[in-house]
Amino acid sequence: MEIIKSQEQGSASALGVKTPTISLIHGIPGRARFRMMRLTIDKNYAKNVQELLESDTHVKKIRVNQAAGSIAINYQTKGRTEGEVQDHLVYLMENVDSSTITVASKKVDSQPPPETEDENEGEWSSLAIPGIATLLAFLGGPLKLPISPQLSFSALAIAAFPVVKRAFQSIFINHRLNIDCLDFLSLTLGAIQGKVLTPALVLTLHELGDVIREQTARSTEHQTADLLDAIGRFAWVERNGEKQQIPSDQVKQGNTVIVYPGEQIPVDGEILQGEAVIDQQQLTGESMPVVGRTGTFVYASTLVRSGQIYITAERVGKQTRAAASIELLEKAPVYDTRMANYASQMADKLILPSLVLAGIVLATTRDPSRAASILTLDFVTGIRVSVPTAFLGALNHTTRHGILVRSGRTLEMLADIDTIVFDKTGTLTQGNIAVVGVETVPGRMSVEEVLAIAASAEQRITHPVAEAIARYAEEKGVEIYPRGEWDYKVGLGIQADINGQDVLVGSAKFLTQAGVNLDCFYEHHPCFQENCEYPSLECPVSEWLSLIYVACNGEFQGAIQYKDPVRPESMPLIVRLEKEYGMEVHLLTGDNEVRAKMVAEELKIPASQVHAEAFPDQKAAIVRNLCRVGKTVAFVGDGLNDSVALAYADVSVSFEDGSDVARETADVVLMNNNLSSLLEAIAIAKQTKHLIEQNTVMVVGPNLVALGFASTVGLHPLIATVVHNGSAIAAGLNSLRPLVQHQLESSQ
Repeated sequence: MEIIKSQEQGSASALGVKTPTISLIHGIPGRARFRMMRLTIDKNYAKNVQELLESDTHVKKIRVNQAAGSIAINYQTKGRTEGEVQDHLVYLMENVDSSTITVASKKVDSQPPPETEDENEGEWSSLAIPGIATLLAFLGGPLKLPISPQLSFSALAIAAFPVVKRAFQSIFINHRLNIDCLDFLSLTLGAIQGKVLTPALVLTLHELGDVIREQTARSTEHQTADLLDAIGRFAWVERNGEKQQIPSDQVKQGNTVIVYPGEQIPVDGEILQGEAVIDQQQLTGESMPVVGRTGTFVYASTLVRSGQIYITAERVGKQTRAAASIELLEKAPVYDTRMANYASQMADKLILPSLVLAGIVLATTRDPSRAASILTLDFVTGIRVSVPTAFLGALNHTTRHGILVRSGRTLEMLADIDTIVFDKTGTLTQGNIAVVGVETVPGRMSVEEVLAIAASAEQRITHPVAEAIARYAEEKGVEIYPRGEWDYKVGLGIQADINGQDVLVGSAKFLTQAGVNLDCFYEHHPCFQENCEYPSLECPVSEWLSLIYVACNGEFQGAIQYKDPVRPESMPLIVRLEKEYGMEVHLLTGDNEVRAKMVAEELKIPASQVHAEAFPDQKAAIVRNLCRVGKTVAFVGDGLNDSVALAYADVSVSFEDGSDVARETADVVLMNNNLSSLLEAIAIAKQTKHLIEQNTVMVVGPNLVALGFASTVGLHPLIATVVHNGSAIAAGLNSLRPLVQHQLESSQ
């Protein structure tokens, strides 16, 4: 949903400044963040709009960030839809200068600084009524002060009303029992005994636990909002030789963007001119800045510490890596995990046994307090809270390291994988043709001469092999001669006039058809003998290393060797996967078997785990068969032909620069296009799984012991509440521990 409204009035018009639109840049139920450029240029407007919104009955809290030109509003719907309330807020902001709008007057110095307001302050106000009920019960009980019992019971009834309301709604509307039903019965049993203090304390502790859990779970939301603010800064662009400041989401692809010291980079793109020290901590979490020079690719939301750079905008607005990270993080379903679903299902299953056990204890002991203690205890509340919190923290962690994980379930499965299947081309290899050497026929042209006439013939030909030969010649500093008449045969090669000589460059078939004899090359070339670089591959060199043949004036001169090089990070990655994690690594490719085994040999992948000449449906079948034998499989691929296999894997992984279909199909996207990031994703997933196991022990252990006491010798309901809520709060805080540690390390 996006709200766009025109706003060109009031004091901004008086200043002669044309203000941009009001836009909704982030919204969740009850909270919206708007962007307005006018906030940055008109301090009176910022003050007036804050006062006007605070006076509106829908608005609970606002937070103005003038530097970023944004305003975050917490609101209540009061019977209206989310869209209606947001439209109403936009109307107020549009008409803040109108005399028909009443603005509540407040002293400027009585307002706290807009940038430092605490959005969560309102959450603690929910403790007020339970706290008052507890205070009255304590004063009238242990302290024996003249507090009316009716007043204490009235305060308790008001504090308990939300629990009663939820319980009745669950029973009579949803027709099911839930945890609120148990809480309601527990409070009722305590109140029947005339013990106001215990039920009031139980309510206070419950509310305190809810507030703490809510704040810990929302910590990632604040970090996401901060990152969103960073993306939302304005951009200086160069148009028609003039520099203009415009909102970053209005920058067009191809625009030249200027970024000055201390400013956020508003787009993704390549540095066209200049040099700067760039702080990427906001996006990646890395504390060490990097130096950006001409040709360096930089990202939106990173900060220029020093220097000035000109950037060619390649990805703008929602296309930037930072915006994509936010969108995926916000859409990630963290409640679809087996652990979270299991906890939710277990909660429903344990309600009836808890009622039965409490009934038995009440019937045998005639002690309502012991029955109330049993109803208070459960094993799943802490898990239901801590599991989503752990996954939210982990998803935030991976996102800031350039790894986009689409759901909590993906993270959960990633921690359990025991088999990884890699596509070859573009995944384990670089996916780009590269010349690796030139071999000549003894007694004829030199290496430099063969390369020179080949590159001269192939110049300006867009075929990948031709481009690779041209790059290699440039790297070697070989002279390129003018090309005369030429004739290019698709799939075969090229015939060209180079300095009056008839040059042929192409396949063996192309040269043979032209009457060129190649036998001398095969007889004398050492790589066709036993000392081949890959002796375990029982094949001639031409089958594993591709060759382009070169002839001059009808006489064969030599061959240019090329291949798709292995990524430099592939070997260390596979070694760590096998040795540290004990994973089984497979190579799966549509390429021929000889080339597949060559890459496997280089990466030390067993030949039995190499699958070659596989079409897309065959790739999917291989992945599916591995899953059927009980393996938890991750597939890593980047091409359109990998999309079916990606869909059948337990966890699918692709790259930011992979094909659109592969990137959209994948559960995990490596945004920095580096395979090593996969290790980090696995490490975070396993750490999250370990955290959840810790939380389970922290929750189940104390509750189990307390339940044993409550069922036998008895346990005070207040102690049961402390055990129940205390374990849940501890588990929730434990879930955020790695994220807090990472932030502390990054700030040092």
